[in-house]
Amino acid sequence: MAESPSHQFGQVIGDILEAAVKPVLQEFADKYNLYLDKQGPRPTRDGNKVSWVDKNGNKHDLDFVLERSGTPRIVGTPVAFIETAWRRYTKHSRNKAQEIQGAIMPLVETYGTSPFIGAVLAGEFTEGALSQLDSLGFAIAYFPYKTVLEAFSTVGIDASSDERTADSEFAKRMRRWNNLADSDKQKVGRLLLRLNARQMGNFMGRLEKTINRQVKTVRILPLHGEPKEWKNVGDAIKFISNYKEDSPSSEFCRYEVTILYMNGNRITGEFQNKKEAIQFLETNQGT
Repeated sequence: MAESPSHQFGQVIGDILEAAVKPVLQEFADKYNLYLDKQGPRPTRDGNKVSWVDKNGNKHDLDFVLERSGTPRIVGTPVAFIETAWRRYTKHSRNKAQEIQGAIMPLVETYGTSPFIGAVLAGEFTEGALSQLDSLGFAIAYFPYKTVLEAFSTVGIDASSDERTADSEFAKRMRRWNNLADSDKQKVGRLLLRLNARQMGNFMGRLEKTINRQVKTVRILPLHGEPKEWKNVGDAIKFISNYKEDSPSSEFCRYEVTILYMNGNRITGEFQNKKEAIQFLETNQGT
C-alpha cells in the first residue's frame, strides 16, 4: 500500500532533521578520530541500516553510532548512540520517547562502555516525554515546531498542519519539495540548525565532555624483582647488557597501572597487591 502524502511529508521532515545533524557529527568524529556509523552502505554489514544487536540477540536500528577504532570494514567499540525524531503531535511524543529508550538502553547494557546517549528531537514533544529520556541520562537537543516551520518557509513551503489538513494539501507540498534543487533542500537543514544553535551546541558540549572522559586504553605492567641502582651510567649499561631476559621471574614486586583517556589525559598508580589495583580501577571505571 502506498504511503499517504501526509506520511510522506512527515518523512521528509524527519529526513531533513537527520541530514542536518549528520555533518555536525561527522565533524566531531573527524576531530576525535572516531568512526561515524550512519545510514548507507558499509562493507561490514548487509543493507543500509545502522543495526546493532543486544546481548539477547535483538536487533536495534539507530540513526547514528560513534565508534572507537571503527572503519568501514571493522566494527569498533561504540562510544555514542544517537537518535533523531520528528513528531507533529504531542500525543505521539511519549510513544516515541519509549521507542528511543527501547532501542538504545539494551545496547548500553550490552556494551558496558558508559556510552553517550542522545536524541535530537523536532516538532511537538511533551515535558513528560522529554523528562523520561532525561531521567535515563539522555542528552536532548529539542527543536521546537515553530523552527521547523520557519526553516521550510525559506523555500516557499508551508509545513504547518493539523488533523484537518487534507491529503491534497500534503500532496501539493510534496510536489513542491520534489521539484526543489538539492541545494535548496540542504538550505532547509542548515537553517534548522542555525535556529536551534544553542540547543545543538549544548548537545555537542555534552557529547564532547562524555567522549573526553571515556577511557581509551588501560595498561597494566606487573613487575617482578627489586629495582637496582648504580652510581654511574656505565655500570647501568653493563647491567642491562648482561641481564638475562629469559630467566625465571623473580618475586612479585608491584602493579603499575596507567589509564589513558580520549582527551590525552592519563592517571597512573603503583600498587603492592591485587586488591589495591582493582580498587583503583573500580574508582575510575565511571569517569
